[in-house]
Amino acid sequence: MGWLEGEVALITGGGSGLGLALVERFLEEGASVAVLQRSREKVDALKARFGDRIVTVAGDVANFADNVRAVEATVERFGKLDCFIGNAGIWDHYADIVNMSGEQLEKAFDEIMGINTKSLILGAKAALNALIASNGSIIFTLSNSALYSAGGGPIYTASKHAGVGVMKELAYELAPKVRVNAVAPSGMNVNIKGAASLGQENLGLLDARDPEKIGRGMPLGFLPEPEDMTGSYVLLASRANNRPLTGVLINADCGLGIRGLRQPRAGFFDE
Repeated sequence: MGWLEGEVALITGGGSGLGLALVERFLEEGASVAVLQRSREKVDALKARFGDRIVTVAGDVANFADNVRAVEATVERFGKLDCFIGNAGIWDHYADIVNMSGEQLEKAFDEIMGINTKSLILGAKAALNALIASNGSIIFTLSNSALYSAGGGPIYTASKHAGVGVMKELAYELAPKVRVNAVAPSGMNVNIKGAASLGQENLGLLDARDPEKIGRGMPLGFLPEPEDMTGSYVLLASRANNRPLTGVLINADCGLGIRGLRQPRAGFFDE
C-alpha cells in the first residue's frame, strides 16, 4: 500500500518536467490525480498516456476561474480534494535588471509573478473549501531561488522569495484545518521554458547548457532527475507522515546552500 492510498491531489503544470513526475509518483502511491495545464498539446498527451486514470483541465494557473474549474472537475470526479500542489512555473534565463529595458521589466514582472506567485494564491483560494472539508494540505513548488541570489534574474528570484511568504502566511491563516508547505528544488534535468514577454517561450533551460556539466558542478555531483524530487511531496502530502508539519520549506538543493551558487556577476560593473 502506498503512502497516499485513497487521497486525491490536484497538480498544476502536470504536463511535463517535475509536474509529470509528480503525477506518476502520486498515482504509484495510490492517489487519484487531477491536472491543471495550460498547454492543450500537453493536456492531450496526458489523456493519451493516462486515459481515465486522471482528470485533465486545460487552463491558465494565473486565472482564478480556471483554477475553480479544475477544483470542481476534481471533486466531481473523485468526490473530494485532499492536496493542492501549486507547481506550474516559468524561468527567466538570468534576465538581469541592467540589460532589460524598462518596458521588458514591466511586462516580464506581470507574466512571471502571475504564473509563479499569483497562481499560488489563486489556486489555494479555489481549492480552499474542498481542502477545509477534507482537512487537507497545500504544497507549493518553489526553487533554490526562493532562498539564494544568482538562480535567476530579479523578477524570477522575487517570485520565488514571494512564494515563501505566501506559504508561511497561508500556513498561519489556515491552521488547524489545512497544512501548507513547500519544496524548493535545485536545478533539475528539466527543460523549463522562459517568459514569453522576454521572447523565451521556446527557450528551455537546458537548450544551451550541458546537463552533465551542470551536475558536476553540484555539491552532490549530479543533476537530479525530476523523479528524484517527488519524495518530498509524497512526505508532505501524507497524512500518516506529515501530521505535525505546516509552514515548512524542504530545501532540496543538493547542497547548494552550504557552498553557494557561484554564478558570475551580471557583468555591467566588471572591469
